[in-house]
Amino acid sequence: MVQLCFSIRRVAGVVIAAAVPVAASVAAGLPGYPAKPLRMVTGSAPGGGSDFVARALAEKLSERFGQQVLVDNRPGAGGAIGADVVAKANPDGYTLLLNTGSAIAVNPALQTLPYDVTRDFAPVMQVSRAPFVLAVNPALPVKTASDLIRLAKANQGKYSYASSGIGAMSHLAMELFKNMAGVHVVHVPYRGSAPAAVDLIAGQVQLAMNNIVPTLPHVKSGRLRALGVSGPLRSPVLPEVPTVAESALPGYEAMQWYGVLLPAKVPKPVAALLHREITAVLQIPIVRTRLTEEGGDIVGGTPQQFAAYIALETEKWAKVVKAAGVKAE
Repeated sequence: MVQLCFSIRRVAGVVIAAAVPVAASVAAGLPGYPAKPLRMVTGSAPGGGSDFVARALAEKLSERFGQQVLVDNRPGAGGAIGADVVAKANPDGYTLLLNTGSAIAVNPALQTLPYDVTRDFAPVMQVSRAPFVLAVNPALPVKTASDLIRLAKANQGKYSYASSGIGAMSHLAMELFKNMAGVHVVHVPYRGSAPAAVDLIAGQVQLAMNNIVPTLPHVKSGRLRALGVSGPLRSPVLPEVPTVAESALPGYEAMQWYGVLLPAKVPKPVAALLHREITAVLQIPIVRTRLTEEGGDIVGGTPQQFAAYIALETEKWAKVVKAAGVKAE
């Protein structure tokens, strides 16, 4: 009897939980949506930054919808391959794009794309963003970003910096730094931020504006020295490290960000429902912890705010690409 009562309570719980997304879809005028699994395409390989964010969202969206949200990894061409899949997908609300700022805002200046970001996508929400860390090998005789600028100016072209690849945001963030500081430091691209950090520790390169996740443990261990963070505010995981803007270059800012977009012709009620559900997921404590514990910030906001931010970022990085003469691989 006890076992039977437990089974009844558990079934009732499932019915109640399943009713939540049904009620949400009915209220939005979309009874029956979603009626099948959804696909969240990301432009990175498993384990990459946008893959990490996509999986954090997909897990909880699956629970809320009562349908699986499957992460579909389509790495390559700086995120353009994944973006193209979504741009050409059936605009029925079952295919979403979770991609990085570099893929959305930088690619138009770097390469000829088979899609137009403004025309072919409907922004849903900027999900999160994280700063880079300006880090050096401890053998370099500098303690601050200002020290680095003075040393580089006195030794133009002598030092080299690592990035996670040509056209990656870590590359352009350092090019923006160089431009604002008036220094010449040689670029050495790697295939990802982790191998860039390895060679920085080994002294093969002297500095990097690297992603905070692979850099943080090495800063904590003393194998790298952090001179600054690239965001507008100090990072809660490196509170003792000043921003580049406050310590050396007023106005400097470079962030890696992640956002959700849909094919442009997705019905507005579907887009609105997805926006509400993603907003709800971002309030779940475990999701907030996963997205912020390693230095990121949750953003949220409206589709209009996200569209405006994409436009600003696109304009900003197009100027950096042009000034630096960056060409896609």
